[in-house]
Amino acid sequence: MDKKSLDKIEKFRKDGKKAIDWIANYLREIESFSVQPKTMPGDIRLRLEDSPPQEGESFESIIGDLDKHIIPGVMHWQSPRFFGYFPANSSGPSVIGDLISSGLGIQGMLWATSPACTELESHVLDWLVDMLELPGHFKSSSLGGGVIQDTASSSTLCAILAAREQSTSYKTNLDGASNHLTAYTSTEAHSSIEKGIKIAGIGSKNLRLISVDRNQSIDTHELELSIKEDIQKNKKPFFINVTVGTTSSHGFDNIKKVGKISKRYGIWLHVDAAMAGTAAICNEFRYIHSGVELADSYTFNPHKWMLTNFDCSVFYIREREKLIQTLSIMPEYLRNDASSTKDVIDYRDWHIPLGRRFRALKLWMVIRSYGVQGIKK
Repeated sequence: MDKKSLDKIEKFRKDGKKAIDWIANYLREIESFSVQPKTMPGDIRLRLEDSPPQEGESFESIIGDLDKHIIPGVMHWQSPRFFGYFPANSSGPSVIGDLISSGLGIQGMLWATSPACTELESHVLDWLVDMLELPGHFKSSSLGGGVIQDTASSSTLCAILAAREQSTSYKTNLDGASNHLTAYTSTEAHSSIEKGIKIAGIGSKNLRLISVDRNQSIDTHELELSIKEDIQKNKKPFFINVTVGTTSSHGFDNIKKVGKISKRYGIWLHVDAAMAGTAAICNEFRYIHSGVELADSYTFNPHKWMLTNFDCSVFYIREREKLIQTLSIMPEYLRNDASSTKDVIDYRDWHIPLGRRFRALKLWMVIRSYGVQGIKK
């Protein structure tokens, strides 16, 4: 390596240490900040230069402006006094895992583009199946498996797309979505359900919002009536979403009851446990997943409660071939010997984007650093 390259690495080493110190100091002092920034729309942009710098600036100057101009407009999500939206607790091992992932700069779209990226992800997600006592058909050694998505919104969209293709024998991928398909979720469900239905071409008018009972749980009697009515109208029910911890009220749908309905009518059952699924790592909270063995797909967010910084959403599917058949396209430039053997997992076929980051690294580092018992505690 030439001297110029070595000098760049040494500069990175020095600046990186300063950045770690800055993050550590920020976390040490976070309780001194007002959680919500006291700024008006446009205030931050007024602090910034109108034009980009023509010459490079020192790291000291940049990090100084971070304190001066950026921090005043930051909402402090990691503050112990932050109670908005959802619990967003990060941790040192997770941040370091993200940093190492960025340093490696891996593009993990195929097994061939970085075997460790793929195999660590499959392995860690198998660990999580055991840690949360999820059904064995979600393990990579079965017909199903898991994948890390950016958010539960993406997980849900993938579930909707796979359910859509299953219900139409994969014809909608060729001919376009049909407006005779109908989907079901509660009035308390996350807005990502409706968004996914719209993106998938089903149409929001074909999403049935079912009332909840006094426990904020989906009304299963109304759900079945709605399904029957749609069938009588020559509609085709194809997707039911149940929620484990709704965002607005932390309501829990009865997975087992809804699951029996889904099986009776041959409808895809998706479990959105984004908010509360992590709690099932504790044995005394496993009841929240009662009936999950009936699910075709399941998602939860380690970036809520599980000491893993955003973004990290885990998506499991009972039969991975249904997802792969829905999303896979094989241009010539992606063909390789490993993929052709069918002996490897190519995660590019498991989500919307082609490219993917090495998210499994931070999850692995969190689990290794705290252990199952530490995370439970």
